[in-house]
Amino acid sequence: MAAPSLSNAMKRTCESLRQGATEQVTDYEQRFSVLKGAYDDLLVNLVKTGFNQKEAYQTAKEFFGKETVRFAGIDGTMYSRPLFDMVVFFGGAYAATGKVKFSENADPEVSYDAKTIQQNIGMSSVIPIYVNEILDVDHSFSAVEQPSETSPGKAATDEEIANNSLIANAVMTFAEFYLAYKLAVDPAQNFQVLLMDRSLSTERASLLYESRKTSYWTEKSALVGCLVNEKKVDPNDLALARHHVYSKALGLPAARADFLFHAIAFLAEQHQFLTKPQICEALGIADEKRKKRLEKTLTNLSDKNILTCTDGTYALNKQYSDSWSRIKQLTIEVGDQLFSIKNPPPQKPSSMKIVKDGKEHWLTTIDITFLTLFAMHMLIEECWRKRILLLGITKDTSARDFKRQLVPIMQNEGLLKTAVTNEALSALPNTDRMILQSASVFNSEQMMPPWSLIEYDSAFRTMKPDVDRGQGYVCGVIKNKIGLEKAFLKTYVQLSQAKSDPLLRSNVLLIDRLAYAGFDHKPQCLLALLNEKSDGVKEPVEVLFFKDKSVPNRMQNLVLTLLVAMAPMNIPEAFGHNKPLFAADKIAKWNYSQFRAIADSTANWISNNHKLRKFIFYMSTFRERRASIEQTRRQSS
Repeated sequence: MAAPSLSNAMKRTCESLRQGATEQVTDYEQRFSVLKGAYDDLLVNLVKTGFNQKEAYQTAKEFFGKETVRFAGIDGTMYSRPLFDMVVFFGGAYAATGKVKFSENADPEVSYDAKTIQQNIGMSSVIPIYVNEILDVDHSFSAVEQPSETSPGKAATDEEIANNSLIANAVMTFAEFYLAYKLAVDPAQNFQVLLMDRSLSTERASLLYESRKTSYWTEKSALVGCLVNEKKVDPNDLALARHHVYSKALGLPAARADFLFHAIAFLAEQHQFLTKPQICEALGIADEKRKKRLEKTLTNLSDKNILTCTDGTYALNKQYSDSWSRIKQLTIEVGDQLFSIKNPPPQKPSSMKIVKDGKEHWLTTIDITFLTLFAMHMLIEECWRKRILLLGITKDTSARDFKRQLVPIMQNEGLLKTAVTNEALSALPNTDRMILQSASVFNSEQMMPPWSLIEYDSAFRTMKPDVDRGQGYVCGVIKNKIGLEKAFLKTYVQLSQAKSDPLLRSNVLLIDRLAYAGFDHKPQCLLALLNEKSDGVKEPVEVLFFKDKSVPNRMQNLVLTLLVAMAPMNIPEAFGHNKPLFAADKIAKWNYSQFRAIADSTANWISNNHKLRKFIFYMSTFRERRASIEQTRRQSS
């Protein structure tokens, strides 16, 4: 049998590509045809337009306490480069800053600080690591069953290890949240608006997922055993801090599911001694089945030695009375060291190593995940305490919880005033952004930018209607687990359209913001649902939800008025986006280019150093050696 020719192989490839592309185009044509009626059938009561400047001014005065506030947009960058038998990782975060002045009868006036790059509001870290040590630092290469060993399913060539490592991304993410925290607590700057190029609730869920395996905590974490205020950090400290999002005014954490563990621990922090009836009363638990679950949780807390029990009276173990303050101190110490905010001791070879029990230990990616999560919780705490508006803005998102979770739940609860069928819903484009982007074009007169979808709790992303139990019931999308409610609110917005062509509109953005008790936690903005567990316990799930555009939402009006003022019309590549984040991205890219030039120059210096010439051959990988020889041949030909 004759071997296939190259020309035939190329023909088959081209034909397969053409057919696949044709099918995709046909599919989207069918989906877009449904969108012509999407506004009347689905969105008419869910899209808000016509935002009020005067109301935004009054809300700003009440929320911030003044009409002129400072803002910062934060973005990050990362880079990794193999350098002989090492890999150099770089991660950092940078801020663009300025002021916004709210006016009663005009758009907010936004001004930007001059010479932002020279002010150097940012932080970064460079970490050179030998390739063989990456396997110890990056937990993603570890075997699930035995974290101390490398997973046999992971590729182990030097290039694949360098390309697939999570180290640079982990350092960059930590830098972004740690910089945001540092700006929030800086009394000299007094920032009251912080904008981040991330979805806040999604990022927190991702960090919780990455740090979920308790078997990794002792095997792969250098934080366990660190001495802080003469106490060693142990797994209980990490467990408590992982969910340290506490707000009495918002009722966080809720006394349900896995959060019950933390609700009881938080209650014990506030009171010296508590009996079981007192705990039930404080957490609003009256049902007998829920009381039994509470008993199991109390036993679990006692077995872990987090609570002590004497004659039926529970108290927080003194070991953990200052657990959160110690975790905060550790996060600040490691963050300052990693990003060289305070000059590290000259004998320390790497900013990513800490001394524990007299020995140096690498911080692993599990440690960086923990620190990022702790920094995020510290930031949330400061934003609630100081009334700082914290916004996450995502440009390109594949989220589809509006279509797949929110709308079906609204249908199940009888809250969707329009009559959209399940068939029409399934025929819509796959992502929320594409649904709203296209509906805006097909219904241009009804959806005039700036517009926004109603705001809804980020917990909707993790739940769906419980069709077996009917109205009033929801279940978790995965393993009947529902995420933290009443902490974040999300929506989609479109901010700009071209003056010359009304159909030329900016991209739809996902907005994910922190919720605030005095503004968002009101009876008309709460939806009470039930989640039935496998043991028959029916637990209440109370979410924040502005059910339609008629429900007043002062914070959404403030946010949209602010975002419209920050959406540049004179920068084509930032059309309808956020100028502070656009500027922060430019600063981050400039720093990236500078570091890359330094890394490349260092490689050239080593390659041309006569003292090292005899070692270069052995230090270089095969690919580097081959590329060098091929380049020399091309230059000489």
